[in-house]
Amino acid sequence: MTYKQFLVLPIIFITSLCQAQAEKPTFIHSLNTPNNWVDSVFKKLNRHDKIAQMFFVRAHTNLGKRYEDSVGMVIKKEHLGGVVFFQGGPGRQAILTNKYQALAKVPLMISSDGEWGLGMRLDSTISYPYQMALGAVQNKELIYHMGLEVAKDFRRIGMHLNLAPDVDVNNNPKNPVINFRSFGEGKYNVAQKAGAYMRGMQDGGLLVSLKHFPGHGDTDVDSHYDLPQLTFSKTRLDSLEMYPFRELIQAGASGVMIAHMNIPALDSTANMPSTLSKP
Repeated sequence: MTYKQFLVLPIIFITSLCQAQAEKPTFIHSLNTPNNWVDSVFKKLNRHDKIAQMFFVRAHTNLGKRYEDSVGMVIKKEHLGGVVFFQGGPGRQAILTNKYQALAKVPLMISSDGEWGLGMRLDSTISYPYQMALGAVQNKELIYHMGLEVAKDFRRIGMHLNLAPDVDVNNNPKNPVINFRSFGEGKYNVAQKAGAYMRGMQDGGLLVSLKHFPGHGDTDVDSHYDLPQLTFSKTRLDSLEMYPFRELIQAGASGVMIAHMNIPALDSTANMPSTLSKP
């Protein structure tokens, strides 16, 4: 029995960011600085390796050596671009990260989804309040500083990317998968609170990924197990679901994760997931 699981991460990393502030460029703005080493490595990659850089493999530190070795074998053989860590422990993950980096042809991007910090995935680590609780916090600076702390925690064990924040507008009480992961049902509040969290993480040197574009808040189906359909008009999607994404992208978000949903207003192909859509 093999334990390989691949993830083609539906994340768009935004490279055309707004111009840096004159006084001190932020971490995200600094990524626009030309990097000769990156360019030289990329030019040496063949087509297979360039494609492989778009794939992340799922990793755990609580499933035993056989699983860990199978992930390492795939990294070494296929020259993958990154790893998404799920359940396990922080010390074990740091050790395994070093092992996987040593096997990689190109340095791996290490990620996880810690919407409320490392505690979402790792034992014996800090769990901060859920995003719905943060939606009720009036002082956005508290949320910003929480983002800074989350960035410290991630970077301390060698991670570069947090697949967060969740910027879905949770306006369906029957939603089985977003719910308390959202900042709330008001698009303005979601954008403001998610923006504070995002700024904290990015100012702390951590990449982020807004999710789940174009908005998973008004669904009653869990997209981990089935394909939700958004039957709303393009006007509705643009004015409500997409509002927080648009605001945070303009504010300099480093990435966006696409939702696994069928959205006829954007692509009329029957049962076409948005992650595979090219209308």
